[in-house]
Amino acid sequence: MTKILILYYSRHGATADMAKLIARGVESISGVEAVLRTVPDVSTVCEKTAPTIPEAGAVYVSLDDLTACSGLALGSPTHFGNMAAPLKYFLDSTTELWFSGALAGKPAAVFTSTSSMHGGHESTLLSMMLPLLHHGMVLLGLPYSEAGLRLTRTGGTPYGASHLADDNEIISEHEKSLCLALGARLATMALRLQTITG
Repeated sequence: MTKILILYYSRHGATADMAKLIARGVESISGVEAVLRTVPDVSTVCEKTAPTIPEAGAVYVSLDDLTACSGLALGSPTHFGNMAAPLKYFLDSTTELWFSGALAGKPAAVFTSTSSMHGGHESTLLSMMLPLLHHGMVLLGLPYSEAGLRLTRTGGTPYGASHLADDNEIISEHEKSLCLALGARLATMALRLQTITG
């Protein structure tokens, strides 16, 4: 079974909701399984020790999850136009995978949620792409053939799925369709690349 890792950090739940939609898109493709993982919060004053298993939501990611995946969807809320610190903290621990090339050639996509229209969702998506490029991953976006991308009045970009989590925090129908499309696109590309590379 081809496995797509959906790795995210979510503070208020919107990014986690997007991750679940992307997982549905991944699993809409026959022979592909979505694996949801998260990262623990970090402390501002000392090294934080997290419980082995979170109280709710996805389990914490390990380097083995990254090594074992055939593709990766990376998600974070927008924090000042950048990915959240807990996700960056985890990515900074992946140097051994970078040295070994464990992620090279695997497809990847990014997604984000932001609480304001101009909160920096596109720069956040771009910031998440940088470590993936260093790992040699094959980045995927959303083409304008996805109708939701042309019609959305909330979130959605060609760089990846996004959600405008304003007062109601409900993921719009266009945002949902783009999350599903991104998951399906990632799963399809993972299968194609596996066929090419054997």
